[in-house]
Amino acid sequence: MGSETILLVNDEKGIRDLAREKLVSNGYTVLEAKDGADALEISKRHEGPIHLIVTDVDMPEMSGWDLAERLTRLRPEMKVIYMSGTAHKALDLGPVAIFLPKPFSMDTLASVVRAVLQVKSPRGKV
Repeated sequence: MGSETILLVNDEKGIRDLAREKLVSNGYTVLEAKDGADALEISKRHEGPIHLIVTDVDMPEMSGWDLAERLTRLRPEMKVIYMSGTAHKALDLGPVAIFLPKPFSMDTLASVVRAVLQVKSPRGKV
């Protein structure tokens, strides 16, 4: 069980809903965003720490990679999990990324989130 705050970003409402439900049931506070612009605004308004961003890679307007790069400059302690149904995207994410290929179960998501949050190094390096 966790107690951390997670920013969940996905343009697919169904995936966001399932992921939010699982993460909340595991004790996390979940800030939910439908796209990169929404996530930036939520991060700007949120006064407390955001321990982890879980973001889709392929989103309209701003990719998850671009979003995480912008947010981790503002919140360098924040770790990152990228998710995508396109496996080759993992090659474009750089060395500080955790990549979770779709499809995955919500139990897998919860396990990966817990593992990443337990890592002491910055930005999700494992």
